[in-house]
Amino acid sequence: MVFKKAVRRIILHLALLGLLAAHSVHAQTAQELAKNAFNSTVLLVMEDANGQPLSLGSGFFVRDGEIASNLHVVEGAARGYAKLIGQTTKYDIEGITGVDPNYDLVVLKISGGSSRALALGDSDAVQVGESIYAVGNPQGLEGTFSQGIVSSIREVGTDNLFQMTAPISPGSSGGPVLNAKGEVIGVSVATFKGGQNLNFAIPAKYLKSLLGKTGTAKPLAQAKPAKTQRSILSNLGSHSVEGVVGGSFAWSNQLFEHDGKYSFTLRNQLRETVGNVHCMVVFYDSSGNPLDMDVVYYWDFIPAGLSRRVNGNVDASVKRLTTPPVQDNQNLSMFTPNTKMEIRILSFEINPPAKF
Repeated sequence: MVFKKAVRRIILHLALLGLLAAHSVHAQTAQELAKNAFNSTVLLVMEDANGQPLSLGSGFFVRDGEIASNLHVVEGAARGYAKLIGQTTKYDIEGITGVDPNYDLVVLKISGGSSRALALGDSDAVQVGESIYAVGNPQGLEGTFSQGIVSSIREVGTDNLFQMTAPISPGSSGGPVLNAKGEVIGVSVATFKGGQNLNFAIPAKYLKSLLGKTGTAKPLAQAKPAKTQRSILSNLGSHSVEGVVGGSFAWSNQLFEHDGKYSFTLRNQLRETVGNVHCMVVFYDSSGNPLDMDVVYYWDFIPAGLSRRVNGNVDASVKRLTTPPVQDNQNLSMFTPNTKMEIRILSFEINPPAKF
């Protein structure tokens, strides 16, 4: 009898050790999660037909030679490339193998690049309060790893959207959101800049569905969906750049050539209030080559049909290379660029939430 009890204790002890071992296999430290995710996450740089930067984003390998990201990251681009975090090799994007405008998802095929695919987890099993990790390239800062929790699971019609506290910014879009096992349970997609830690991710189940429908690669130009297409993000504002335009550029302090401050107008052509406008100003030399660029944010509101003046700042050398020599310090019109410059609207929000 004593022998049987001893055997049972040994079996129970071994079973507990097995459970602990199994737990250690599945659970990873934050350092391990970051290291593994960086090996499969990319920086996406999208360009227009002239090869000029159009947008930055994130993506991650889902299959050999294929990367998942957000549709709005590549929408409107003529070409682009992917670069693994921490590496210098650039892989051209061959085209799109799958696109789902409803959930703002796209699958891209790249030339020559390959890495371990991140496993997709069960997003239906995700619970509020669960720890998660967002991986991406906010503002182009490669290899940013942020921890947070799932703060809510929002119902959007018959669909779901994860609200999370892990911080994301422009450039994070398309990056993976991981659970404690290192599985992708979502894709970073949007943030309410007017709030605090109001960030959103598309559940991985929609990406799983898209991966089952992929085909041969099609040109990037076909990434623009029909304007009437329903989107899960319709209540989060618009990723479309139509409706807000920039113009009326001028150097802010014309009398001092060592000052690179400038201003321009943002005009809202919509019937709704917009805000949180993200734009890029590109300066060119007399030969049409890009000299410099500046990313500008306008966090406030622009009522329907009205304009607001926005300020920016670049190196004073850009002003000297793009502006005619001083003839008359009183003639302010002499201090507008005589070379090409562009104001590109990257994104904005329609009816953004009020600030507190």
